[in-house]
Amino acid sequence: MKIIHNPLHALHHGREEMFRGRMVACHEVPARQDFVLAALRQRGFGLLQEPVVNAADLDHAIAGVHVEAYTQFLAGAWDEWVAMDPTNAQRDALPSVWPLPSRHGFRTDALPRNFAARLGRFGFDAGTPLMRGTWAAARAGAACAFSAARCVLQGERAAFALTRPPGHHAGPDFFGGYCFLNNAAIAAQAMRDGGHAKVAVLDIDYHHGNGTQTIFYERPDVFTVSLHGDPSTEYPFFLGYADEQGAGAGQGCNLNIPLPRGTDFKAWHQALEQGLHAIAQFAPSALVVPMGLDTFKGDPISGFTLESADYRVVGQALASLNLPTVFTFEGGYAVDEVGTNAVNLLQGFWQ
Repeated sequence: MKIIHNPLHALHHGREEMFRGRMVACHEVPARQDFVLAALRQRGFGLLQEPVVNAADLDHAIAGVHVEAYTQFLAGAWDEWVAMDPTNAQRDALPSVWPLPSRHGFRTDALPRNFAARLGRFGFDAGTPLMRGTWAAARAGAACAFSAARCVLQGERAAFALTRPPGHHAGPDFFGGYCFLNNAAIAAQAMRDGGHAKVAVLDIDYHHGNGTQTIFYERPDVFTVSLHGDPSTEYPFFLGYADEQGAGAGQGCNLNIPLPRGTDFKAWHQALEQGLHAIAQFAPSALVVPMGLDTFKGDPISGFTLESADYRVVGQALASLNLPTVFTFEGGYAVDEVGTNAVNLLQGFWQ
């Protein structure tokens, strides 16, 4: 399996995030990718390489899922943050004001000149710090996802985009949940552009892939499935309910399977089988898996109880679809175990 890893990921290293009214150390840290790389090398799994993509192709891939005003904002956000106050160079940017939905009379079509207002327009939480290296790291991550999709388009059975910051919470014009560019959506769109008429996205992260759902919600060519913590109690709260089934031409092309905190592997695996069956009914010719490992019982910000050995079974179940597959690295914050869990899943798939 080709493993496309992000050489610039550590440029994004948040100092603090807001959690329940207080500033805490960030859970999304560079060690997450480093531990996975170390486990891959230790166990001799996969062919490690860096992404090779020209800038024009990468820009086109990003533009396929994100709007221009949003990516332009991200590209210049750090410079604007520091220009607003030179002492800002010593701290990360976090949103502090947000528009309500337009039905309340708040407008999002006219972008304010004030940077703090635009930061809140594009960011949906105060737990996703933006810093000097964020754009470079996120853009290199998108290159990993695009490169992994290209590998599969060129005949590889599977490829893994090992990158951070993660991506599945990022929507067409918003960031949050530690995510800025949606790597899974970029990979899925690349597969579509590469000739696959129908693509499925199966998100196995503990948290609902609200960004991916939003990007593809009205499209009939990409079937999105997400197994996740019940949004009535779990982040990101405002999407991920079972009655969200797509809209317009995409009606019936979105499946959410919310599960209660404390779900064990037996119940989780039954939900996975439900998702796999739905994908088989859709009959895609390619699969993208946002590979969240925060379903692990020791994860500090999640609530399922999977064991390390369970991830081999997960990989085997995903392989049962017999589809060319792109994996993207998403959540998983029990850093000491994240490498073991990642390699277990990939080896289970590859067997």
